[in-house]
Amino acid sequence: MTHAINTEKVNVSDRYMQLIHNLHDDKVKINDEKLKIRGSIDIDDHGFICFPDFHFEPEYAEDGLVHGPKLIGKNFGRFMREMPKYINRNSALATCWVGVIQEFMKIGVAKEDRPSKEWHDTVEKYHILQPGFAGMNHLCPDVNIGLELGWKGLLDKVRKYREINQPENTDFYDGEELLLLGIIDWVEAHAKLAEELAEKETDPFHKQNYLRIAGMNHNLATQPPQDFREACQFIAQFQSVDRTYFAGGATNPLDRMLKPYFEKDIAQGKLTEEEAVWYLASLFFNDTHYSQIGGVSPAGDREMTSRISFVILDAMHLLGIPNNMGIRVHAPLENQGDSPEALLRRAVEYTIEDGFGVCYSLEKGITEGYAKNGYPIELGRMRTKCGCNWVAIPGHEYPLQDVTRVNMAMALHYALEDLKAEKEYSIDRLWELFQHHLSIMVNCIKEGYDKHYEVIGRNVPEIVLNLFMYGPIERGLNCANGGVDVLNLNMDGIALATVADSFAAIQQRIVEEKKMTWERLFELLDTDFKDAENERLMLHNIKRFGSPGSIAEDWALKIRDEYVHQVHDTPTPKHHLMTIPGMFSHGDVYMYGKKTPATPNGRHNGDPISHSSEPDPGFARGIDTFSPALKANAVAKTQAGYGNSAPLHLDIDTGLIENEGGVDALVALIHAHEQMDGTLINMNCVSKEKLLKAHEDPSAYPDLVVRVTGYSAFFASLSKEYRQQIVDRFLSA
Repeated sequence: MTHAINTEKVNVSDRYMQLIHNLHDDKVKINDEKLKIRGSIDIDDHGFICFPDFHFEPEYAEDGLVHGPKLIGKNFGRFMREMPKYINRNSALATCWVGVIQEFMKIGVAKEDRPSKEWHDTVEKYHILQPGFAGMNHLCPDVNIGLELGWKGLLDKVRKYREINQPENTDFYDGEELLLLGIIDWVEAHAKLAEELAEKETDPFHKQNYLRIAGMNHNLATQPPQDFREACQFIAQFQSVDRTYFAGGATNPLDRMLKPYFEKDIAQGKLTEEEAVWYLASLFFNDTHYSQIGGVSPAGDREMTSRISFVILDAMHLLGIPNNMGIRVHAPLENQGDSPEALLRRAVEYTIEDGFGVCYSLEKGITEGYAKNGYPIELGRMRTKCGCNWVAIPGHEYPLQDVTRVNMAMALHYALEDLKAEKEYSIDRLWELFQHHLSIMVNCIKEGYDKHYEVIGRNVPEIVLNLFMYGPIERGLNCANGGVDVLNLNMDGIALATVADSFAAIQQRIVEEKKMTWERLFELLDTDFKDAENERLMLHNIKRFGSPGSIAEDWALKIRDEYVHQVHDTPTPKHHLMTIPGMFSHGDVYMYGKKTPATPNGRHNGDPISHSSEPDPGFARGIDTFSPALKANAVAKTQAGYGNSAPLHLDIDTGLIENEGGVDALVALIHAHEQMDGTLINMNCVSKEKLLKAHEDPSAYPDLVVRVTGYSAFFASLSKEYRQQIVDRFLSA
C-alpha cells in the first residue's frame, strides 16, 4: 500500500494571490493588445507577446528561402539574440516569445524536393488543406534531457557526437550548435535585463525577485537547473524556443518532470507550496504548452499521481487563463490509494467552477489501441497527452500527428458526381465509388509522407526537438528521418457524421421510402436546395448518427471501418512507413465546410462539416435522454481504435449539471467513456445565457475561457465562426 498523498488545496497567502491575480490581469491586457494588432486568433492561445516594432533580416539561400540545418540554425540563433527580452513584474520567471519564426523569414522546402505536380493536383481537387507533407513539430520531446544537461550540456553533447561520428557533411551538427549558442546568449541577456530592472526597483520584494531571476538565468547559461524554480525557468525557456520554431507546443508530464525538484526543495525547507503555486502560475503565464498530470507507470502497476499533481491543478485554477493541461484517467489500481480519483474529482470541480479546465485523456483506449499496432502495451502507457488531440512517447516517437485531414465529405461528393454521370443508380454503387475516392485521398497523403521522410531533414529539420529526443544527436539524424526508434505517421479522417447522415438519408428517403428520386437529389445538390426547404428538411430530419438504433449509426461504423482499413492495413507505398488512423477535425469544420459542396444530409454548400467522429449538433432533439451521454456513446463506438484520440466534446449548461447530479455525474461519465475505449474528453461548463451574451459582445467578457477542441482560448480571441461552433454545441446539448 502506498503512503497517503496530501490532496488538500494549497493555502495561498494574500501576497502570492495578488501576484497571481496580477498575472491574470496582465494576460488579459496582453491578449487585448494582440487582438488589436492581429485580429481574431482561432488557434491555441499561444503566450507570445507582440512587439510590432521588432524586425529581423534573415540570410537567405539563393532561391530566396531559408532551408537546410546550418542556415536555419544560423538564422535562428541570431533571431534569439536579437529578439526582444521580457520579464513581467509579477512573474517569478523571465523570457517570452514574439511569434513563430516563419513570420520573420521564409522557411521552406527547396523546389526540387517538393512533391510532384500530380500529387499537388490531387491535393487541389479534393481540397486536402492539410496533407501532412512538411508538417512540423507534432511529436513529443522529453524535456528531462534538457533538465539533466542544461543548455551548455546540450551544446557539449552536440560537439561530442560531431567528433565521434565525423560526418562528411557537418550541417546537421553545425545548425544545432549555432542555435544553442544563440539560446545561451539569449538566456544570459535575460539575466542582465533582470539586473537592470532590480536597480530601478524600489519595492523590496520585487527587487529581490528580479535579483533571483538574474541569478537563475546566469546559472542556466552554464549549468542544468538545480532547484524547483530553476527547473520552471528552464521549462519556460524551452517553451519560448519551441514555440518560436513552427509553434511547437508539446512537453512530457509536468508533474513527473518537477516532482524530484519539488520534493527535494520542500524537504530541505527551500520551497513552500504557495511559492510553488506562484512559480507554476508564472510558467503557465509564459505559454500554453500541452502536458498532462497523473497516469500510471509503464508497467501499469504504479500510480504516478503525487502531491505536485494537485499543486499544478491549483495553480491553473487560481491563474484562470487558457491552459492546455490534461489529466490521465484510468481504472483504479489495487493497493495504490485514492489520490487519482481525488485528482479527477478536483479537476471536475474546477471545470464546473471555472467553466473550463483540464482535458481528460483516457488510458484504456489509448494504451490498448496502440498495442494493436504491434507495440508492447508498456509503450502505450508511456504515451502522454501532449497535443490538441494527440499522444506520443516523449523523446522516443516520431508520430507527426494532427497535420492531416481527410475530408470524407469530398470523397462522397465525387462519388455522387460519378454516379450521376453513370446514370445507373444504387446505394451499393455509390458506396463503391465512395471507397474509390476515399482511397485516392488516403494514398495521396501516404505518398506525401514518403516524400516528407526523404527530404524534410535536409530542408526543414526539427532543429529544436532533435535536442530533446533520444537518438538524433547521437546518430546525427533528424528525428523525422531515422533519428528515433519509433516512427509512425498519423492520418485524421473528418466529416464522419456528415457522410453517415448523408448515406442514411439516401437509404431512408430514396431507397426505402421512395419519397425522393436520385435525379431529384442531384438537382437539389446542384442548386444547393434552392427553393426546396421542405425537401432539404426531409433529408435532414432523419434519425441521425448518435440516435440509438439509427441506420445512420450503422453507416458511421461502416465508414469508420473502411477509413481505418485504408489507412492502417497498408503502409506508405515507397518507404513502407506505418500510418495510424485517427478522427480529429481540430476547429477546422468551417474552413473545410467552405470548400465542401452541399451534401445529402441537408447541409448547405459552404456550411460547416461535422466535428471529428462526433454526431452533428442537434442530433438528439426530440430524444428524452441526457444528450451528453448519447454523444459519449456515439463517439466511443466510432473510435478509430489504434491509440490515436478521437475526442468527445462536452459543452454543458451549468443548470443542466445541477439537475443531472453535478460532479458525481460527470466523473461517472468520464470513467464510463474510458472503459468504452474512448480516448479524450474536452469539457466546458458555462451557462447558456452567459455564453450567448459573450458571443454577442465578446469584449464584455474578456477573460471568459473556453475549451475549443483540445485547446483552450479566451472566447473573445476567437473569430465569430469559431465562437459559433461552440455556441452550436451548447445549444444542442
